Amino acid sequence: MYKFIDQNGSQVTLTFQREAFPIKAQHVFVICRYQGKWLMTDHSKRGLEFPGGKLEAGETIEEAAKREVWEETGGIIETISFLGEYQVTEPSSAPFVKAIMYAEVQELETKSDYLETKGPILLEGELLPQLHTTRFSFIMKDKVVPLALEQLKKQGVY
Repeated sequence: MYKFIDQNGSQVTLTFQREAFPIKAQHVFVICRYQGKWLMTDHSKRGLEFPGGKLEAGETIEEAAKREVWEETGGIIETISFLGEYQVTEPSSAPFVKAIMYAEVQELETKSDYLETKGPILLEGELLPQLHTTRFSFIMKDKVVPLALEQLKKQGVY
């Protein structure tokens, strides 16, 4: 288990186990690849980030991940797997848990509306050296993404 403070001052606890926290994951964060590239979305306010969001009533984590990827990028997921989860405890609100999923996307559909995002962005090469530029969301700048990418490398995913 990894613990750290994010740039918003929230306590973050990350694990690569399922249901490790007393509260269930109600959010998803989906690390995506499409044709060997990182599939991200350009959030209108935050910048570049992997797709994600809240579960809707009755959805499983996998269903929410597929929906969020499609809504924010037009991506149709071919394979999806659980990677880990993390709890965020903000100073002024109740903690919440996000499930981290890894997805391979088989197709990108062009859409007229990508909701709160500007649609898909494909990035090549190593992601970590790019994360601290101003074009990336704060969500990408804590230890979750580097540790998740390290876990994916250990699993031989990329």
